[in-house]
Amino acid sequence: MIINTSKAPAAVGPYVQAVKAGNMLFSSGQLGLIPETGTLPEGVEAQTRQSLANIQAILEEAGFSKSDVVKTTVFIKDMNDFAAVNAIYADFFGDTRPARSCVEVARLPKDGLVEIEVTAVKE
Repeated sequence: MIINTSKAPAAVGPYVQAVKAGNMLFSSGQLGLIPETGTLPEGVEAQTRQSLANIQAILEEAGFSKSDVVKTTVFIKDMNDFAAVNAIYADFFGDTRPARSCVEVARLPKDGLVEIEVTAVKE
């Protein structure tokens, strides 16, 4: 089942925001795009907050919550931003910390500074 919400930015390519398969949800990577404008806010902190807000909107549309997230992958443009991204990420997930990978990449779509994808499971 394809998940789509106007509370998160539309896909910028031939993919969907997320797919629900049984009790699992697989999100596409979410840049920090502002849904209403399709633009990126300035700075890695603002983009990280917006990326997580986009993920929250997709989770809610699919009937999931952040406590259902079991795995994330964080792509960052510059590993020097790791501490800033990590602090915002930790605040977002609180005590419900999923498994995670974090990698530095050469370039992200729209020259974003961070992109996050999640896998969630409804028990």
